[in-house]
Amino acid sequence: MTPFMADAAYPVYNPQQLARQGYVVNTQYYQPQYNMQQMPGRTNITPQQIAMVNGRPNNVGATNPNRITGALPRVGSSATNAGRQYYQSADYDRLAESGLYIGLSAAYSTAISGDMSADYSGENNSFFAPGSFRASGIKSDSVIPLQVSVGAAINSDIRVDFSYLRYSGMSYADNIQTSTGDGFVDATVSGGAITSNSTMLNVYYNIDSFTGNVAGGSLRPYVGAGVGLALNTIADYVVFDDSFYDETGDLGPGSVEPGGLTAISDVYGYHNGGTMEQLAFQLEAGLTTSMNDGLKLDFFVRYANLGKVKTSGSIVVSQTEWLSDGAGDEYEAPYDSVFHYTNWTESGRLSSLDVGVRLRLEF
Repeated sequence: MTPFMADAAYPVYNPQQLARQGYVVNTQYYQPQYNMQQMPGRTNITPQQIAMVNGRPNNVGATNPNRITGALPRVGSSATNAGRQYYQSADYDRLAESGLYIGLSAAYSTAISGDMSADYSGENNSFFAPGSFRASGIKSDSVIPLQVSVGAAINSDIRVDFSYLRYSGMSYADNIQTSTGDGFVDATVSGGAITSNSTMLNVYYNIDSFTGNVAGGSLRPYVGAGVGLALNTIADYVVFDDSFYDETGDLGPGSVEPGGLTAISDVYGYHNGGTMEQLAFQLEAGLTTSMNDGLKLDFFVRYANLGKVKTSGSIVVSQTEWLSDGAGDEYEAPYDSVFHYTNWTESGRLSSLDVGVRLRLEF
């Protein structure tokens, strides 16, 4: 065998065998070193040829000229966090977070949870002020929460933003049950629109190092959480109870002296709305994809807990009274009987589960 031939493919050597034969062992490849004493009879070999063989790189004439030894290079956000190997470098750079951004999102509330109930239901004679003494669900039409955010990427995995989020399209329920003192009757409600305006500080973290490649690397999963303050408002509303309440104990109007109260009907409770500031938080999970010119889209699912909405506590009750005519019959009083109750509040908690999309422009 002539191991110094120029274009021969290198065989695989055992390092111990090479060392016993006088070769120098390199950690990247094995290449014999030659001198004139090791080649007796080879007088036609010149020192320049020996130098050329000794100085030849290990991949000349090799069957795999692109061989890489040692640890494979990894793609990651830093030299100490090199575990991410899910994207080609071009895809990773395209999906990585970078710089300042502004965002605008629109969502659809798939579920509004929470209810309204009378905080004064345990008070004596509380049924005198008609209200939702049984908890009533919050009415919602198509709730489209809108969010504006301004933020920045801390690194390719973490971004932070400050957001303004508004919910509308909710209201006090149309139909409730109000107390009579010994039971409940149906009542109707008008008004009571509910809105929530919240400002939150949010942190988002890309989790592709845990989930791996999504959609061939074109989508990057993330999770996020935010906390802040919500300003929740409920507008004025009116509870109407059209029941007829006999005040004679089934004895009839004839049992009451002339001009005495025999019955009550058409009871209206005018509830003054209110505004209160509450601690709010949100949880979000989604997928990010990139568009041209620094635009990114976030497809997300979000849970938002907005705290409590509460009335001011002022209730004005107007009712129609019926009076005895002294002849066994009764007539409607020529006046409305009006009462004013204070510090009798109604309240409920608000939360929403949303699905939506956010457009972000990076600078």
